[in-house]
Amino acid sequence: MARSQRNRRVVIIGGKVLWICLLVGWSIPAVGDSAEAVQWETREEKEFHLKQQAKGGLFQRWTFDQDHPDQTPAGFLEMAVGKEQPVAWIVQTSMDAPSPPNVVAVSADCDGKPCYHLLIAEGLDYEYPDLTVRFRGSQGIGGIVFGVRDAENFYATVVDLATSTARVIRMMGGKEQVLAQTSVSLKNTDWHSLRAQRNTIISKDFIEMFVDGMLVLSVEDQTLGLGQVGLVAGGKASLFFDLFHAAPLFSHRPLSPPPAY
Repeated sequence: MARSQRNRRVVIIGGKVLWICLLVGWSIPAVGDSAEAVQWETREEKEFHLKQQAKGGLFQRWTFDQDHPDQTPAGFLEMAVGKEQPVAWIVQTSMDAPSPPNVVAVSADCDGKPCYHLLIAEGLDYEYPDLTVRFRGSQGIGGIVFGVRDAENFYATVVDLATSTARVIRMMGGKEQVLAQTSVSLKNTDWHSLRAQRNTIISKDFIEMFVDGMLVLSVEDQTLGLGQVGLVAGGKASLFFDLFHAAPLFSHRPLSPPPAY
């Protein structure tokens, strides 16, 4: 279900509650009746997951500059959806990257549906993540995945470069559901920015997608909760990624140690 109107967000940082107002003056309809939320998690489960998320550190940043070329970046694993041939995510040198000298490159040739190739950060789980990445490509579908339980259950925010379309996707039991989509106008630049957030207001969970700094999609869904995060490619793709950031929007942990007295 798409959202509009004024919303109040509750942000919990270090035990303190902050109220933030957001005004979205327009709405983008979700695609299909099945986009309505399905509640899987109880309040107690959400509280437990918030305490478990990102045990290795609240804020993560990957530039891939310390990784070896022609290898999968350290700390990541590959997953595939569908029966296509395995695709290698490899580190390549690119001096024009937002963070030179290295990027992560992927080439895919997916004909069947669904068919996606995932690169997942190991050892990190987020309930409500805030994720950003820079990407560049000439063709294909690329973006961010989160709420990843396995190769058949996850959320994805992707851009289809062939049709200039942004989509929020839910993969569940290996079946793909487009929760929302819209046409986008990419900026006239080589490297684009993509941001995905899974957020909550009271009892409603929603996903927001930003392309080149603009909010393009917002859709309610509560089906999947705590999960891993990473990158995704699909279609006949030739894509490059750099500067991948991950952070929780909510945390019971303080951002810094308390002062000593």
